[in-house]
Amino acid sequence: MSGFAQTLAEKIISRHAGHAVRPNEIAVVRVDGAMATDATAPLAIQAFRAMGGQRLWDPARVTLVIDHAAPAPTERIANLHQLMRTFAQETGCRLYDVGDGICHQLLVENGHVGPGDLFLGADSHTPTAGAVGALAIGVGSTDLAGAWLTGRTWLKVPATIRVELNGRLRPGVTAKDLILFLTGLLGADGANYQALEFAGEAVRALTLAGRMVLANMVAEMGAKAGLVDGAGLEGSAEALQPDPDAEYARRLAFDVSALTPQVSVPHAPDQVQPVASVRGRRIHYAFIGSCTNSRLEDLQAAAEVLKGRRLAPGVRLIIAPASRRVFNAALADGTAGILAEAGATFITSGCGPCVGSHNGVPGDGEVVISSTNRNFRGRMGNPNSDIYLASPAVVAASAVAGCIAEPADLTP
Repeated sequence: MSGFAQTLAEKIISRHAGHAVRPNEIAVVRVDGAMATDATAPLAIQAFRAMGGQRLWDPARVTLVIDHAAPAPTERIANLHQLMRTFAQETGCRLYDVGDGICHQLLVENGHVGPGDLFLGADSHTPTAGAVGALAIGVGSTDLAGAWLTGRTWLKVPATIRVELNGRLRPGVTAKDLILFLTGLLGADGANYQALEFAGEAVRALTLAGRMVLANMVAEMGAKAGLVDGAGLEGSAEALQPDPDAEYARRLAFDVSALTPQVSVPHAPDQVQPVASVRGRRIHYAFIGSCTNSRLEDLQAAAEVLKGRRLAPGVRLIIAPASRRVFNAALADGTAGILAEAGATFITSGCGPCVGSHNGVPGDGEVVISSTNRNFRGRMGNPNSDIYLASPAVVAASAVAGCIAEPADLTP
C-alpha cells in the first residue's frame, strides 16, 4: 500500500485507514475491537446513549470486563456492574463477569485481538495486546463510545522508537527487569505519544507472557502503543514486520546479558535501581498480580522460590491470578498448592489491589513490594504507604526474607 518504508505501527494504521500514512498525520481508521472495564464502561455507556446509540456497530467485537472492583465492594459499584450486565444483554456484546479475569489477559487469552489488529480499550494498559503484534491503544470513554457506534476512530499517527534487546538474560532475570530498566532509562515521558517497537535476540527468547510484560509497561513511559516482534511465537507467520529501512524517531540497542534484577522505588515507576541497591529494606506486604505479572509462569516463578519455605513473620503475600483459567492451571499443576502452603492468600482474579479499590489496601507506613506496574503515591489505595515494583520472583523472595531480596539471597 505504501510507496515508502514504514514501521510496524505505520503499516497497521495504513491498512486500517485505507491509505499510506506518515508520523503526525491525522488518520480516520476502522477498528477491529473495543473494550471497557467497570472503571470506564459506565461512562462509555452514558456517552453512547447521549450520542443516540441504540445498536453497537458490531456486538461480537465489543467486550466488557468487570475486573477493577470485583466482586463489588460497595452498593454504588454493584449498581454500576448491574448497568454493564444490562447493557450487554440489550446489545449482545461480550461480558466477562466477576472472577473471569483481568481485561488485558482475557483479550489475548481468548483470541479477541490478533496480529495486525487495531484495537481500542478504555484503559491505559491496553497496549498489552501489542505482545501479539496488534496496535492496541488506550482511549477515553467518550472516544470508545464513538467507536461502539461507528466502528471507527481518529488518531494521530505516532512516531516509533525501535528498541533492540540482544544477548541472553541471566537466570533469575525476567521481562519485568527488562521493562523496568527501559522505563528508568527513558523516563516517565520519554516516549510520549510514540510507539515502541521491541525486537532482538532477548525479545525473541521471551514467551507470550513475557512479551505481554514489555508491551504492558510502555504506558509508564507515556507511549501510545508497544509492539513486540512476533518471531518465535505460535502463529507469528501472520504478524506484520516493519520495513528494514523504516524511519524511526530513535533507535536504541542494548546487550542485556549483564542485566541484574531491577526494582522501581517510591514514588514513580521510572525511579529504577538494581535490587541490590535496596536489599534489606523491610517490607510488610507482598503482592503478585495485575495485568503486568499474574500469568501462570509468574505464579510458577514465585512457587519455585517459595517451595519448602514460609513467609517471614509479619509479612502477608496476596496473589490475584490473571484469570480463572490461569488459576485453574495453577491448581492443576500444583503451583497454587505450593504458594498456599507457604502462606500466600489468593483473591479474585482482577485489578483490586493494583488500583487500590479493595482486596488489599496497605496500612499507614507499610512498605509494599508488588509485581504491578505503578507505584505512584496512593496507587494501591493509601498515600501513606511505600510501593516498590519488581518481578514475581523478587516479590516472593522478599516475602520470605521479610525485606527486599533476590532469590539468590535466600539460604538453600
